[in-house]
Amino acid sequence: MLLILGLTNSLSVALQKKDQDILNVVSLVKTTKQQLLKVRADGWDSHLRKILEFCEKHEISVLNMDEDFVNPRRPRQRTNITNRHHYEYECFNTIMDLQISEFDDRFNEVNSELLLCMASLSPIDSFREFDASKLLRLAEFYPSDFSYVERRTLEHQVSIYIDNVLADERFARLKSLGDLARVMVDTRKHLSHPLVYKLLKLALTLPVATATVERCFSAMKIVKTNLRNRIGDRYMSDCLTCFIERDVFETVTNETVMVSFKR
Repeated sequence: MLLILGLTNSLSVALQKKDQDILNVVSLVKTTKQQLLKVRADGWDSHLRKILEFCEKHEISVLNMDEDFVNPRRPRQRTNITNRHHYEYECFNTIMDLQISEFDDRFNEVNSELLLCMASLSPIDSFREFDASKLLRLAEFYPSDFSYVERRTLEHQVSIYIDNVLADERFARLKSLGDLARVMVDTRKHLSHPLVYKLLKLALTLPVATATVERCFSAMKIVKTNLRNRIGDRYMSDCLTCFIERDVFETVTNETVMVSFKR
């Protein structure tokens, strides 16, 4: 379990960030899955060696891996397999297969393509990853947000957009999609390229959505205790907002709250 948590920790942290870098997430998904596959194929011996070293250090008795495995539920029934076979193939490999299968389900071809299309909006290194065809493909993922006419208009708007931002020095050193959205609003280019800006907003919303929902459900368990089981919806919403966005509320001073109530 510690091995799997260590391999997936970087990706888990990246997915929980509100301002995550799409390109970094796409890269982490690929490398994390590759590492899981590598450990699945060649990691058992090194993993077993660490376990044996731990047991020896703490004076814990260990099984002989070459002896026959004894099922604790049916100790009298022969299993015809060794301890090594049981722990390597029926435990270790099974758990790794479950993790890899979960990756395939969560990050299937459609989801991976969606992330890659979003990466085309990245302003890093002077919009190095920009690809007009991927942005048009990204719009197709949102049929309710982009009509047929808007998708046709977007074909021309993206080419004008990229020439426009590359010629503007204010877009030269941006590091994230959030920075791009902020500068577009500051320069009022979100009005000149409204369809591209809509794509940008959708790209910013999707990565945050999963992590935000998870935080809300976690906060629900903490905020809504037995003492608050009859709390009203409005009060519950206010409590959850304060709990989830505590970084924001820590910047609000008591004087600001007092002035707000005086009004």
